[in-house]
Amino acid sequence: MSPRLGFRWILTLALCLPACGAGQEEGTVITIQPGDPGNPEGQCPVPDEAGAEDSATATTVVGTGLPTSCTGDLFVAAVAKGGVITFDCGPDPVVIKLDKTAKVFNDKGPKIVIDGGRKVTLDGQGKVRILYMNTCDEDLVWTSERCDNQETPQLTVQNISFVNGNAKGEEDGGGAIFASGGRLKIVNARFANNLGPESGPDVGGGAVRVFQQYKGLPVYVVNSTFGGAEGQGNVASNGGALSSIGVSWTVLNSVISYNRAIGDGGSDGDGGSGGGIYNDGNKMTLSLCGVAMQSNQVNAYGSAIFFVSNDHSGNIVIKNSTITHNIGGSWYPRYPQISMHEDTSIAVTDSTIQ
Repeated sequence: MSPRLGFRWILTLALCLPACGAGQEEGTVITIQPGDPGNPEGQCPVPDEAGAEDSATATTVVGTGLPTSCTGDLFVAAVAKGGVITFDCGPDPVVIKLDKTAKVFNDKGPKIVIDGGRKVTLDGQGKVRILYMNTCDEDLVWTSERCDNQETPQLTVQNISFVNGNAKGEEDGGGAIFASGGRLKIVNARFANNLGPESGPDVGGGAVRVFQQYKGLPVYVVNSTFGGAEGQGNVASNGGALSSIGVSWTVLNSVISYNRAIGDGGSDGDGGSGGGIYNDGNKMTLSLCGVAMQSNQVNAYGSAIFFVSNDHSGNIVIKNSTITHNIGGSWYPRYPQISMHEDTSIAVTDSTIQ
C-alpha cells in the first residue's frame, strides 16, 4: 500500500470505528496527488515559511516498528518533551487512540514539529481534545512577561490526520487543536469528525481554535482537508472547521467542506455562524488561495465564512478559489455565503462564489 493511498484508507478506518455509530505570490507550487489531503485543483505557490518543517532528525520517535508500539500515552509524553516528533509504527497506516490530551509545554521549543509521515491518524475517540498549546497557561510554564504575544513555541503539525477529537466540555473550542500564543502551522493534514462546544456565542472551532498569534502573524494552513466528504465534517457552535478571535489566516490549496456551525441566534444568542471559517476581532486578514469551500452549513450567519472586524480594519483576500453550495444563514451584504460588514475590504480574484 502506497503512503498516499494509505493516508486516505486510514482516515476511513478511524472514522468507522467510533462513528459506525497576502504574501503568497512567491514560493513553490506543490502538486497534490490522488489520496493526498488538500485541493488537487489548488495551484497557489506556498511561501517557504508556510511549508513543511524538516523532521529528519527527531527528538522523539514514537514506536519501535510495530503498530502496537505506538500508543496514545507515548505520543502525549513525546509532545510534553517537545522538539521534533516522528513515528515508527510499521509500514502500514496506523490509528493512535488518545485517552487524554497531548499538551505542549512552553519551555520545550522553540519549535515543536509533529510529523505523521502520511501514515498516522490521531484519534480522540469522541472523548478528548487531541492537542493543546497555551502560552498563558501556568501549568505549561510561563516563559515571558507577554504570554499573549510571544514568539514561541512554534507548533507545526504535518502529514497527519486528526479525527474524533472532542472539546465539547472544554471552556473554549478546538476539538482537534487549541492553540493560543506562539505560532501554529498546519501542512498536509486531515481533520474529520472533530467536535467543539455545541452552543454559545464566540466559542467554537470543531477542528481548530486559535488565539494570540505572535505579532499578528498568520496561521498557515497548507494542502489540508477539513471534512472533505459527507459524514466527515467537523462541528461546533461557531466555525465548524476553523475558529479564532483576533487572528489572521493564510489558507492555501485546501478543502473546507461538510462542516457545520450548529449554534443558533448569532452573537446575541447561542452562535451558529461560520460553517467553514469563523473570524472575529479587529485588525486581521483572512487570505484564501486555491481553496475549495462547499457544503458547509450554518443556522445563523456565514455559511462559508463569518468575518467580523469590529473596528472595520480587517480585510479578506480570495484568489483562485471556489465557494459554492454552502447552506443556510443570512446577512450576505456583498457576496453570498460570506457574512461581514458591508464596508469590509474584500478582494476577489479568479474565484467563483455562488
